[in-house]
Amino acid sequence: MTKPKTIKASLRLSKAAPGDVVAWANAVCNGLFTANDEYPHPPIDKPTLQGEIDSLSAAITAALDKGRKAIAERKHQQEVLTRSLRQLAHYVQYNCNDDMTTFLKSGFQPLTTTRIPAQPVSESIRSVSPGRNSGQILVTIVALPDAFSYELRWAPVGPGAPENWITQPVGKTKPPALVTGLTPGTAYAFQVRAVTDSGYTDWSQSVTRMCT
Repeated sequence: MTKPKTIKASLRLSKAAPGDVVAWANAVCNGLFTANDEYPHPPIDKPTLQGEIDSLSAAITAALDKGRKAIAERKHQQEVLTRSLRQLAHYVQYNCNDDMTTFLKSGFQPLTTTRIPAQPVSESIRSVSPGRNSGQILVTIVALPDAFSYELRWAPVGPGAPENWITQPVGKTKPPALVTGLTPGTAYAFQVRAVTDSGYTDWSQSVTRMCT
């Protein structure tokens, strides 16, 4: 009887942002095809996968103008790359011999059955994620016991320190603060500070996220 495989790849691809799919695919491309002893005959070769990565990257850039045709092409290219990643994940699962070290060489991340609470990305910002629409970002702030309210600010990331900050008051930490009017394809730095009895706290360290 064949021993069931217990290591599974984490495939959070169906609702992933296009840029995240590209990042995951690059990790697989840089890992799987260098582990020739462990994975000698992958069902998709490196030039094919790299070509699909390049096609989706180009489609992401082309869709920044929000044209319907360009957005449809981006979705199509994401579906193509997603199918390839799923195919490669199944190959890795059945060729890693349930050895975690071998599995991790593939560039895939293992699926865990234990729910692990998401760790804040900084001491003051719990998460920064895409909004429902293009040009939007959701920022979840870590609650401070003595805070009456908060201030959130953001600015485009350039060669030097961020400038021209835009500030937005935030009354509560839930729901996440919605930032709108951002430029897709631009990376932004986000900072937060609390309003307490003593006044304003210092601005937090920056958390950077590219807007999609």
